[in-house]
Amino acid sequence: MTAPKILAPYSFPRTGTTIRNRLVLAAMTNKQSHADGSLSEDELKWLAARARGGFGIVTTCAAHVSRDGQGWDGELGVFEDSLLPGLKRLASALRSEGAVSLVQIFHGGVRAPSRLTGQQPFSASVFELDTKDFEVPREATVEDIERTIAAFAAAARRCAEAGFDGVEIHGAHGYLITQFLGTSSNTRTDEWGGSLENRARFLRRIVAATREATPTDFLVGVRISPEVADQGVELDDSLKVARWLADDGVDFVHVSNWDSFKAPAAHPESKKMLSTWFREAVGADMPLIATGGVWTPAEADLVLSHGADMVGVARAAIGNDSWPHTATRPDWEPARPPYAPEHLRSSALSERMIDYMRLWPGFVTDGR
Repeated sequence: MTAPKILAPYSFPRTGTTIRNRLVLAAMTNKQSHADGSLSEDELKWLAARARGGFGIVTTCAAHVSRDGQGWDGELGVFEDSLLPGLKRLASALRSEGAVSLVQIFHGGVRAPSRLTGQQPFSASVFELDTKDFEVPREATVEDIERTIAAFAAAARRCAEAGFDGVEIHGAHGYLITQFLGTSSNTRTDEWGGSLENRARFLRRIVAATREATPTDFLVGVRISPEVADQGVELDDSLKVARWLADDGVDFVHVSNWDSFKAPAAHPESKKMLSTWFREAVGADMPLIATGGVWTPAEADLVLSHGADMVGVARAAIGNDSWPHTATRPDWEPARPPYAPEHLRSSALSERMIDYMRLWPGFVTDGR
């Protein structure tokens, strides 16, 4: 039986950076950093174990670029130089295990609660969502916008100085960049709102500033969601944004599909999977990562056939830290939830992360 195609190496066209396989550990919240945003030993062990387990790319959890952008407890920070010692340790550990390393950089926007930041969250506009603990944001001033663009660039520079191979700008999942892209979360009438071109200006300015602040061989990519219904992000707009990002020279576009094996909500009758829609949008030469619902090598290879160059693995990597080393046959089946706590400990999860996993229905058994 031939080896899964997902295990073949891949090289990024612009930088020549080569990864040992096409498997990407997707960014996942793990709540293991210290309260000041600095790296903990638990978080180091969690990520280093996935690098040791063979992932071609290992991506950190979302890391906030400014103090007012923190989204949850135990979140990794990249907002000041005092955090560099821990970031350098992490970059070195991932590199020593053979992985290409990315830091996912983000700002929570309306999802940066005042209990963490000490101030009212800001967003593209004032809007409301019917969700638990929602805080109505204030509308960002132009100074807020420019300051945050600069914060993304400074955070990327910090990541490069720490020794990471690149950054993934988090434009998905309803955080600040998504809030600017959406039609219901962004009702501004200035140059930062209105038309799609204006709503995408914030993201594109971040990309340009990040590129300018980092070395030429540093990877700069963007993760986006195809659709975010409650913020007014629609597929057709996301496809255009992806094309613009390709034109702007990003090193990759990462599509967060949630389920890579379903047609888009906007086109439920379509036979094309989401990855194919984005491949057609960005063109043949743009590196494309697709994440969502992949557990097995056969499923990963199927996503490659839909047009992706690399495939993100998330939940399947939590209880299978050596997924790439073990997946030598297309028919290999990883361990699936519910996981015993002891199994998760053996996969380099700390007690704090296991407790967080208990919030996911059916993910952890009752045994402690």
